[in-house]
Amino acid sequence: QEAEEMLLAARKAGTINMVNFNYRRVPAVQFAKRLIEEGRLGEIRHWRAVYLQDWFVDESVPLAWRLKKEFAGSGALGDIGAHILDLSQFLVAPVTSVTGTLDTFVKQRPVEARISGGSGLSWKAGDEMGEVTVDDSTTFLARFENGATGTFEATRLAAGRRNYNSFEINGSLGSIAFNLERLNELEVYFREDEAGLQGFRTINVTEGVHPYTGAWWPAGHIIGWEHTHVHVVKDLLDGIRTGVNPAPSFEDGFKNQAVLDAVSRSAASGQWEQPVAVPS
Repeated sequence: QEAEEMLLAARKAGTINMVNFNYRRVPAVQFAKRLIEEGRLGEIRHWRAVYLQDWFVDESVPLAWRLKKEFAGSGALGDIGAHILDLSQFLVAPVTSVTGTLDTFVKQRPVEARISGGSGLSWKAGDEMGEVTVDDSTTFLARFENGATGTFEATRLAAGRRNYNSFEINGSLGSIAFNLERLNELEVYFREDEAGLQGFRTINVTEGVHPYTGAWWPAGHIIGWEHTHVHVVKDLLDGIRTGVNPAPSFEDGFKNQAVLDAVSRSAASGQWEQPVAVPS
């Protein structure tokens, strides 16, 4: 509902709008998009992605706002699942139907806790317990508009995985793989390569010919997570300057939210569900 309200308000005002799905702005992800658009992977057939974190694996972590449905809306699905879903619709095609599950493994957590530290991720648990009202994890299947199929997993209970955002795309002519924890690299495989030399190889996406990287350092001088946000701001300001709305727009955000809602409905119904259409 709020995504629709934002979209309609932006349309009415005629303003430039943008959603901060910053992982689109990783140079390696933009380079993957270029390879797909050039046809280097052929017909896209499979998408598989995971987004794994572990900052709620400790059951003494207090009942923060992210664990309350009235504040967060959803748990792992809307928090980190939204990011890999956006990447899939950016790189592959719009999602047309989904079926999935939502699970809450730690059903109660300490209510009163003193949070310390600038990150807000240090805590001292209190004695009173409260109910967790969002999902700890989600797993879902998807069908894309172009006929491809996809698998998604998102959890905040994957012990040892700090921020493991990874995807692989398989096409009729090749494959690509990406891992955010090595965000300057893209793994590629092309069937057209000479026999004996085929196999995945790793590209260091820091050359001047790669997206965004020409504005930073010499080749091989890597960038970090924070630079993706700089790229977002740069593209937003370019949109304001030129009057051309950058992506992902509020409409893209609505489409993402519509799929997330379909996953939630599927978890309740046990059936395949379709996302609602963009409002006219």
